[in-house]
Amino acid sequence: MNIAFIGIGNVGFALANNLQKKGHHIVIGNEDLNSQSVKKALQLNSELKVNGIQDAVNLSEIVFLATPYQANEMALKGIKFDGKTLVDCTNPVGAGITHALNSVRSGSEVVQELAPDAKVVKAFTIYGFENFIDSSFPNYNVKPAMLICGNDMEAKNQASVLVEDLGFAAIDTGNLSQALHLEHMTLLWVKMVRMHGHNTNFVWAALEK
Repeated sequence: MNIAFIGIGNVGFALANNLQKKGHHIVIGNEDLNSQSVKKALQLNSELKVNGIQDAVNLSEIVFLATPYQANEMALKGIKFDGKTLVDCTNPVGAGITHALNSVRSGSEVVQELAPDAKVVKAFTIYGFENFIDSSFPNYNVKPAMLICGNDMEAKNQASVLVEDLGFAAIDTGNLSQALHLEHMTLLWVKMVRMHGHNTNFVWAALEK
């Protein structure tokens, strides 16, 4: 699959690197082709390609947004998606690890407003980047859960293929409004791990009888 990444920091690179190793074609969208994040990504994986954001989107079948949340508006300004799936991996984190939008609405709903012609799917949040580097838990017979949401079923199905490809069990939680709850799960994970000393390789699992 042809996949574009807008944002190639810790989260973006972990996902892009593993997807490229799975045989997908990855292009980084960045207007500054000499940015430090782009240079670092290419040093770690020379198979990644780089292009301007709109050109990267045009070349892709699906797009990942993995910028710092506060950079979303600038990154998405004027970009045309023409109905493509936009996987939102961003989280609005405020001072003291709070929800930066005061829990009034989700960051993903804001992303949908910024990219009205995209089909936004929230995915690849709820954990730190460490679990995107390596999703394997060999001592257990279940995959870590990746909770996703979005308003378009076809877009969620498309994103779910990549979720499963990266070793997670895709769990559809409903419409995009559910992203607010997923963002709070991210804040919970961050507080538990970054502030209270839980192992970075800590994930959620969905068990059913």
